[in-house]
Amino acid sequence: METTTPSRLEKVLADGHKAVTSECGPPRGSDPEVIMKKGEMLREYVDAINVTDNQTSVTRLCSLAAGIRLKQMGLEPVLQMVTRDRNRIALQSDILGAASFDIHNILCLSGDHQSFGDCPQGQNVHDLDSMHLLMCVRQMRDEAKFLGGGDIERPPRMFIGAAENPFAQPYAIRGRRLAKKVAAGAQFIQTQCIYNVPRFIEWMHELADMGVTERVYILAGVTPLKSVGMAKYMKNRVPGMDVPDDIVARMSGVPKDRQAAEGITICVETIERLKEVPGVAGFHIMAIEWEEMVPEIARRAGLTPRPKVA
Repeated sequence: METTTPSRLEKVLADGHKAVTSECGPPRGSDPEVIMKKGEMLREYVDAINVTDNQTSVTRLCSLAAGIRLKQMGLEPVLQMVTRDRNRIALQSDILGAASFDIHNILCLSGDHQSFGDCPQGQNVHDLDSMHLLMCVRQMRDEAKFLGGGDIERPPRMFIGAAENPFAQPYAIRGRRLAKKVAAGAQFIQTQCIYNVPRFIEWMHELADMGVTERVYILAGVTPLKSVGMAKYMKNRVPGMDVPDDIVARMSGVPKDRQAAEGITICVETIERLKEVPGVAGFHIMAIEWEEMVPEIARRAGLTPRPKVA
């Protein structure tokens, strides 16, 4: 896996460091201070910051504008792009928009169904799916060609990522599905939140047996639990989430005013366990609307200071 873009994230991974990414949810308005404040909190603790794209199908400041704000602050954004809302013309146009501001990381996603959000009557687009978006970005970068066949002047120099959920059923297809994403162009993977560590390790062994871990960087996703209520909700109400009973019991076993601290400790312990798993190239810390906890998690897990790269 050789460095092919100016992405700091790719350079950190190529140099053999455990990379650290986190994410910022853009605001439900146009105030840039919201995203800038979150970015500043993360500055010293991560290598790149994901900018979510209307997550849970709720209308927010667009990920491209928020990513540009972070870039102007000297931070490295990962532009999340969902196929739910754009056809191939708009997708390619936004990729060029990101490249024009020297944003060099992209995460290709399908996106949550619009029925989850604030505009359930909105129409899905899905002209491309996430697999085809990966192929599109790779073609634009490597061949300097649009999907329509035309030439691109100053093609985007993107480090291409995708998401994967080791816990979604049927389990039997998870490894093959990820292998297809890698074949389509994915160079790094950010996973769903990991609470069931043994199941995740089993998935990593499967990937290693397939030779996938030699062809892609896998960033293990972790999310701190704020309360036992959050743990139960994620276990029972969020599709594809695997929160073991012992995690719920552990959160239940502490007083309410200490549950957030316990959730942080569980997150740190998970990172420490995952450090020893072959093929884990780094960590994606998703502190959902709790970005102020990322520095503590990074410090306690021994993920600071972040390495310098040329």
